[in-house]
Amino acid sequence: MIQLPLRQLLPEREVDHSAALALLCSSAAAVVVWKWLDKRQIQKKMEEARRTRDEGLKKMAKIVQQFRDQVPSVQMDAILSLSLLELSGRLREESLSPKTVLYTYLEKALEVTQQTNCLRHFIPECEEQLQEIQQQEEKGLLYGIPISIKDHIGYKGHLLTCGLVQCLGTVAQEDSVLVKVLKKQGAIPFAMTNVPQSLFSYDCSNPIFGQTLNPFNHKKSPGGSSGGEGALIAGGGSILGIGSDIGGSIRLPSSFCGLCGLKPTAERLSLSGASDPLNGILAVPCALGPMARDVDSLALCMKALLCQEMFRLDPTVPPIPFNEEVYSSSAPLRVGYYDTDGYFPLPPCMRRALQETRGALQTAGHQLVPFSPPRIHYVMTELFLKTFFADGGRAWLDVFTGGIVDPSLKSQVNDCKIPRLGKKLLALILKPLFPRLADYLSALAGMRSVKEMWNHHHEIQAYRTEFIARWRELQLDVVLCPVLGPAFTTGYPGKLLTAISSTMLYNVLNFPAGVVPVSTVTEADEEELKLYQGYCDDRWDRTLKQAVAGAVGLPVAVQCVALPWREELCLRLMKEVETLSRKKKAA
Repeated sequence: MIQLPLRQLLPEREVDHSAALALLCSSAAAVVVWKWLDKRQIQKKMEEARRTRDEGLKKMAKIVQQFRDQVPSVQMDAILSLSLLELSGRLREESLSPKTVLYTYLEKALEVTQQTNCLRHFIPECEEQLQEIQQQEEKGLLYGIPISIKDHIGYKGHLLTCGLVQCLGTVAQEDSVLVKVLKKQGAIPFAMTNVPQSLFSYDCSNPIFGQTLNPFNHKKSPGGSSGGEGALIAGGGSILGIGSDIGGSIRLPSSFCGLCGLKPTAERLSLSGASDPLNGILAVPCALGPMARDVDSLALCMKALLCQEMFRLDPTVPPIPFNEEVYSSSAPLRVGYYDTDGYFPLPPCMRRALQETRGALQTAGHQLVPFSPPRIHYVMTELFLKTFFADGGRAWLDVFTGGIVDPSLKSQVNDCKIPRLGKKLLALILKPLFPRLADYLSALAGMRSVKEMWNHHHEIQAYRTEFIARWRELQLDVVLCPVLGPAFTTGYPGKLLTAISSTMLYNVLNFPAGVVPVSTVTEADEEELKLYQGYCDDRWDRTLKQAVAGAVGLPVAVQCVALPWREELCLRLMKEVETLSRKKKAA
């Protein structure tokens, strides 16, 4: 066997090292180039989506101008001032034409979106629907009513983006069941509205279409995730909209924008054709529901949707028509109430609104009974958060294509990125000083087994049983309680995910819940806010104080709740609250 001296071998090894280094450098360069190309491709997709949106708005402006040229005498303000019931009556008696109403709202919607950036897309097919309803033999309950829909509710041929780059190629192949029923009832969907990235936020901003602003104060958020709907309706650009709610996404924009909004029992309205970036989360279900300027509008929308056409198109929806007798009843109600849930105390103006509303209901002859929802801290961390972050947040993080994260979500995303062990250790360290933050981090760590998930589902069922038992023990018809508000300054919702305890509770329970504006923030409320300390006087309490500051004149609302499948009773309480608050304002 021939043995070569070591020095003869060294040059070969040097050549091998050089080749390996060259290969490593070229691989690194390839990765950098690939990432650059990937980001460039993402940027192109986003630019194309914005260009399509802007072209749609230009087309919208063009057809409005054409109508204006043909009919210059339209009294736009007079039409916009009509309530939904008044407008519906005028359309049915033909003293107003659907065409005039549609183009009036198109013009106003353009004005509102220029100020708030609330529209994600114009639906040009609204002109075809306008022609179709005029040929229908029978006028539906929503005949000639222009309607806006949230970004992720399917409309054939249009994108369902959820504010995500990965969804920019997702085009609805057919109308969602809800859109089909709306059309059958004579409504004219004319616009899709903006949402926060991934829908999992109660702000309203995404990297593709930008930040939507509150029409009453452009420094404030309209809420989310149905924030585009909130801004458009509050600004007067739509008279009726459809949103969705899985933690407060109808009720929070309604609170922030001074609207009425209803989250029904999840299965009461069909979800078929509505997209979601995280499918398969069933323990805390999503619900679609209406948003409008008054309670009667919500009732009319529910009456229109709860029809044989919906029950035929989606057999999973219980065939329960709207119960007008319950909604129209004037019998006194037994109303449970509370002004704090013991987990995240709300600003002084929200508690004031609750106390004033309680007093007004009592004076009107209703029976008010103190009610205390059990263990909200446990519900938020162990039931609600663990449902959505069962895998430690990995599925949610995966939806952020190319690592593009909207600034409003960076705080939540960074929390999720902490390794599971890191979350658990941080929770252990922080527990004595910041118990809420510690439990939040522990919940974000998720679950480790199928058995643990099954047990989690059982715990949700057990909590619902406990809550209903307490409700029935007090013989309650409905409950009056707070809702988060007033409107947060933009960017703050992402820092305070757990502040939604007032709304998330009724998603976990799957109870119908609605929001009604009853007042506005006063100078006295703003002064009292300076003394606000919350429960823990920790970073979250201080952040909430900053988030709601500077809100004088902004809407203040309350929340109304009923047992599952009793939407009409929930609306009944909402109507009573609305009537009493309007009487007070008129006095």
